[in-house]
Amino acid sequence: MTEISSLFWDVGGVILTNGWDREARREATRVFGLDPEDFEDRHELVHTAFENGRITLNEYLDRTVFYEEKPFSREQFSEFMFGRSQMKDGAPEIAAALASTGRYSMYAVNNESSELNRYRIETFGLAGYFSAFFSSCYLGVRKPDEAIYRIALEVTRTRPQESLFIDDREVNVETARRLGMAAVRYRDPGALIRDLHEYGVDVAAPGT
Repeated sequence: MTEISSLFWDVGGVILTNGWDREARREATRVFGLDPEDFEDRHELVHTAFENGRITLNEYLDRTVFYEEKPFSREQFSEFMFGRSQMKDGAPEIAAALASTGRYSMYAVNNESSELNRYRIETFGLAGYFSAFFSSCYLGVRKPDEAIYRIALEVTRTRPQESLFIDDREVNVETARRLGMAAVRYRDPGALIRDLHEYGVDVAAPGT
């Protein structure tokens, strides 16, 4: 087995909670009294452009929420969106431990809109984990499209067989494997430690 030298991590669902997923949008419709079906329809029409960096947060809100007058402000809704982001337990400690060894190059590969991506990196100190962020809002392409993986590999000059990809969605893991990368689906911290061990990437369990 070729030794792993680079780890490529998903952010939402692994290091942090998902930023603006279906559950968060459902909660937003409840809190702000939006029509759930109308909001989700509008979101589906623009979310690819939003996550690929082709429209701003303000433009997204114009098309999904503030196309008509509302009894709440744009700032209140934006604050709610940002507030859905929280650090998860376990995986961040594992990532920090691996980064501290200096043995691995650590990168993020994530689907995220520009404003949320910047907020999450800065608020949760993600630059302390990763040396580069291959985010859909910067690259104009989203997982599971093979292009975002190829860009990450080419920019970092990493051979697929020397890389390991971690994501909580099976379809994203499948794409990485098709490209020759080692890949594991994130389930929980204990399972991640065991899966990493299978590829020769060893880390002490958090708290030990």
